[in-house]
Amino acid sequence: MAKEINILLVDDHPMTLDGYINLLSEFNTDELTLTFTTAHNCTTAYTTIMNFSRLKKDIDFAYLDISLPPYKEMNIESGVDLALLIREKFPKCKIALLTMHNEPVLIDKIMNKVNPEAFISKCDINFEMFPNVFEKIYGGETFASHTISNALKELMMKNIKWDSIDSQILLLISQGVKTADLPNYIPLSMSALEKRKANIKSQLLRSKGGDKELIEEAKKIGLI
Repeated sequence: MAKEINILLVDDHPMTLDGYINLLSEFNTDELTLTFTTAHNCTTAYTTIMNFSRLKKDIDFAYLDISLPPYKEMNIESGVDLALLIREKFPKCKIALLTMHNEPVLIDKIMNKVNPEAFISKCDINFEMFPNVFEKIYGGETFASHTISNALKELMMKNIKWDSIDSQILLLISQGVKTADLPNYIPLSMSALEKRKANIKSQLLRSKGGDKELIEEAKKIGLI
């Protein structure tokens, strides 16, 4: 029996939604059935989300344009607000945000607020990348498109305070080297290396998370 996946797509351009559905439909197989629900503004999207919740039906994936006609009565101003509502109602839902924005401060603010599984610039979308994003987040990975990664990296590099040794530590950790083994690669004491690693984690994760989350964040913003 095929596994059913409910996908919510929200964009104020119907032809864009048709394109997304066409690109994702290739994943319909004997093992996987994708069911698509669309909305063109925050009002209909809010109603759809609440109906799914009321009926105790899952939303497994949500592709949300950030810039949408708002639903003023419910203080839903954008796709970001919809994403936060989905996080509340469907904690296991994998969220992909889409935008034409590339301002580093705005991108970083949204990333920290929603922590989406995927963050995609509409300028980067093509017929190969879009299905690839679905595969990645379905498999438990995260994704940031080229423009988004560059925006995050630009902001990070303006604020970051570390040197080439810190970069080497990050690279070694990404290669699976344990903290206890770092002195075998870098001629510093264990205490000095631990302090540097804590500094890296503080800047990238605000000290929350382990090595796995650290590497994911570093890859997301293009540091490794």
